Amino acid sequence: MESYLLDWANLLLRWVHVITAIAWVGSSFYFVFLDSSLTPPVDEDLKKQGVSGELWAVHGGGFYHPVKFAVKPPGLPEHLHWFYWESYSTWLSGFALFTVSYLWNASAYLIDKSLMNWSPTAAVATALAFFVVFWLLYDGICRVFGPRKNGDAIVGGLVALLVCAASYLACHWFAGSSAFLLVGAMMATAMSANVFFWIIPGQRKVVAAIKAGQPVDPVHGQRGKQRSVHNTYFTLPVLFAMLSNHYSFTWSHPQNWLVLTLMMLAGAAIRQFFVLRHGYKLGRNRHPLAYALVGMAVIIGVIVWMKPDATDLIADNARSARATGQIDYQSVQPVLAQRCYQCHGAQVQMKNVRLDSPGALSLHAQAVYQQVVLTRLMPMNNATGITEAERALVGQWFLAGASTP
Repeated sequence: MESYLLDWANLLLRWVHVITAIAWVGSSFYFVFLDSSLTPPVDEDLKKQGVSGELWAVHGGGFYHPVKFAVKPPGLPEHLHWFYWESYSTWLSGFALFTVSYLWNASAYLIDKSLMNWSPTAAVATALAFFVVFWLLYDGICRVFGPRKNGDAIVGGLVALLVCAASYLACHWFAGSSAFLLVGAMMATAMSANVFFWIIPGQRKVVAAIKAGQPVDPVHGQRGKQRSVHNTYFTLPVLFAMLSNHYSFTWSHPQNWLVLTLMMLAGAAIRQFFVLRHGYKLGRNRHPLAYALVGMAVIIGVIVWMKPDATDLIADNARSARATGQIDYQSVQPVLAQRCYQCHGAQVQMKNVRLDSPGALSLHAQAVYQQVVLTRLMPMNNATGITEAERALVGQWFLAGASTP
């Protein structure tokens, strides 16, 4: 029953998380586009009001004319829309999903004993520390180096090194799939913290000053813009880290931390292209195609680097072929009993899969071969200590016909 309820919680939380993430990313991308596409106002009345930029757009059969005030508008409307619940809802649903999917069963999903043989409590505490420590270090970098000359470049370089270091540690301390998700969640936490600690408080101070008839300090807008820009560059790396959970060839690679950092670098470069292309259309900067090409080159390089060795595959197939007819159910059953039955046996049937009988094994033979031999996803994080020889035995049994009595 616990497994059944956790599956439902996972599904519903994932549903909510995806919906809120779409809303947050969509609004973030729109405002980056809007800010990059504004042109100086033509209308003299807009100039007198303090408008610094305007944009004409058509969508859904209507025409839209958003304008931006450099520091403050001449007056506040009765209804002012705030963009923050998209961020908060995404983080809350994502953290709840991470808790249900990984922290709740840390021994099965978070811990890889071949990397770190620690207790579930220690693993959970360390995972949560990633969120806090990364935010404190990132925020400190922004505070100390942001105001300096060439501050944006310095902050960008130091934050990139910080992400690389966190990725290295996560991939050497935690199971591959959870390590990738942890890094993504860590960066997403910083994104939401930017909204909670800097962007929204700064906007509240500006609104309060306008209502009180006091001068508005432009630093609040500058800080909010800085953190908002950081968030937009974090977006594609975070999305890759989240989606990688479904593709084991990424996080199961021996150098998985390097795979993660390279793909996140590619995502940030591609995002840079989309940010600057709006300015290019208005003649503000050079064509940003080089950033997209760099991102694509990194991705292609990773694909070539990670490609399977054809020689090894041929040798594996040859060994399997030589074993054909020698591996039967009696040979593979002890391996399944020792490595698989505790999660797929009489007492527990994770994912409604049971393997402790010839008929049940025959029904799931294809899935067993895929999960144990090809993707190597099972046993989860190799919690039962299956050996390479045992994986090969399962593969030989399947290729020999997957016979059962």
